[in-house]
Amino acid sequence: MDNTTEKKNPLTELMRSTMDKVHAMADTNTIVGQPITTPDGVTLIPISKISFGFGGGGGDYGKNANTNFGGGAGAGVKIDPVAFLVIKDGTTRMLPVAAAPMNTVDRIVDIAPEIVDKVEKIIDKKKEKETL
Repeated sequence: MDNTTEKKNPLTELMRSTMDKVHAMADTNTIVGQPITTPDGVTLIPISKISFGFGGGGGDYGKNANTNFGGGAGAGVKIDPVAFLVIKDGTTRMLPVAAAPMNTVDRIVDIAPEIVDKVEKIIDKKKEKETL
């Protein structure tokens, strides 16, 4: 499709305008924020996660040169703070904002060592009773 065809299509212009607005909201300055320096010399850099969705559609109505266009487009942007990069005395570390949500597998992996320890203790106690 050449540029002249794109410019005459109102749906293309509608989609382009919506995407330009999404792009303005979700640029790299939103993901990695501006550094904040505290009075004691610590620099904090906010890090965020961005999710966005986009959709649109439309159609031409009429059979002659006076066709009517009907259409719409929408977008949504969600910004979640993830962490801060903390820079102090030349050392950088990451400070998470919140713990990541855990699913069932994560919970099992986290408690597996405790379960193994408890089972070993039970087996050890049974062995001690058998030897007595």
